[in-house]
Amino acid sequence: MESLTLKPPGRVEGVIQLPGSKSLSNRLLLLSSLASGSTEVRNLLESDDTQHMTTALETLGIGLTFYDEGARCVVESMGGPFSVKQADLFLGNAGTAIRPLCASLCLGEGEFTLTGEPRMLERPIAHLVDALRQLGADITYEGAEGYPPLRIRANGLRGGAVSIRGNVSSQYLTSLLLASPLAHDALQIDIIGDLVSKPYIDMTIDVMRRYGVSVDNHNYQAFRVPRGQTYKSPGTALVEGDASSASYFLSAAAILGGTVRVNGVGADSIQGDVQHAEILERMGAIVQRGPDFIEVSRGSLRGMDLDLNHIPDAAMTLAVTALFAEGKTVIRNIGNWRVKETDRLAAMATELRKVGALVIEGPDYLEIDPPDQIQPAEIATYSDHRMAMSFSLASLGSAEITILDPGCVSKTFPEYFDNFRAILPQ
Repeated sequence: MESLTLKPPGRVEGVIQLPGSKSLSNRLLLLSSLASGSTEVRNLLESDDTQHMTTALETLGIGLTFYDEGARCVVESMGGPFSVKQADLFLGNAGTAIRPLCASLCLGEGEFTLTGEPRMLERPIAHLVDALRQLGADITYEGAEGYPPLRIRANGLRGGAVSIRGNVSSQYLTSLLLASPLAHDALQIDIIGDLVSKPYIDMTIDVMRRYGVSVDNHNYQAFRVPRGQTYKSPGTALVEGDASSASYFLSAAAILGGTVRVNGVGADSIQGDVQHAEILERMGAIVQRGPDFIEVSRGSLRGMDLDLNHIPDAAMTLAVTALFAEGKTVIRNIGNWRVKETDRLAAMATELRKVGALVIEGPDYLEIDPPDQIQPAEIATYSDHRMAMSFSLASLGSAEITILDPGCVSKTFPEYFDNFRAILPQ
């Protein structure tokens, strides 16, 4: 297996230009494909997940032309549901592709199969399928009940009232919302239980607004999409820098700065993971912000008790940052980690123990007591990009850290380790 050994640096320093957000890239690609007109998507992320989305859209008859080595894409669409009547789509392990496409394919007519990598076939999708069936969708499971692969026999979605659980993944609600304007009637979505990752829903509603569709949000317990709306191209759509990717560089500065600035995301961002910087500030780091940048310098970090349900991706970065804090850190309300690219709760607990931390793994929380000194370790990444990127931070202690299968970062940030090395002064 390929591996990468990271040696302890003296400090970190530098400026990072962030790649585009994965979540925004795939949302904007899909909405541009459902909107009437030509849309130029700028600062598009090049990654495995976006490649799966663009390949699927081309298979479904959407015209995509790429410029600037893939960072700019012109999407040509007649608007409305996809015109292709049959397709078999392989979507890797891209949740931001398979779930929204599952809902959007139901809007038109035809027969489609959706499948992916082995881990994707272990990631639940039943709550979304159940909701779509309430709206008249004909979807069957081709393997285990409640999991991909799926077969969709599309004949439109009728609209009306639908209920969906909110405590597993915000992507289910996002998928319904993105498809909702093309249903036959107004859509009322009622949330069962608490809604996780609310900032991602704010992001979804914001991008729908850019394409001319309004959503009524009733305190995250109900959402209504009025009848008679259609997506219209905004002409150009800019993908913000990825706030989740920013978290690794900002934490590096908080642990071992120097000062690190990330450009492409800042105080004006619509992404929830910008709150990572606020948490670093509460832990003791020095933080400055502008409209489109965040800058962090080293502070004396202290452990905290944190509910991070709203930023589950950045929560992984904070779990490794906790290795360098004074005192215990508790990260709560992260049960949805278990249905991500891997069981992230179990994986994080296992790998944190390797570097010397005392860890208690609960059903939806981690308690992390940092070691007096980071121990050298080989870190398994479980084919999970965020495990690889988060544990690069463990190398900022006094021991070598070897990352196994570092290439898994290609899912969202292929150049991550080149950028990480760039903030390590020679």
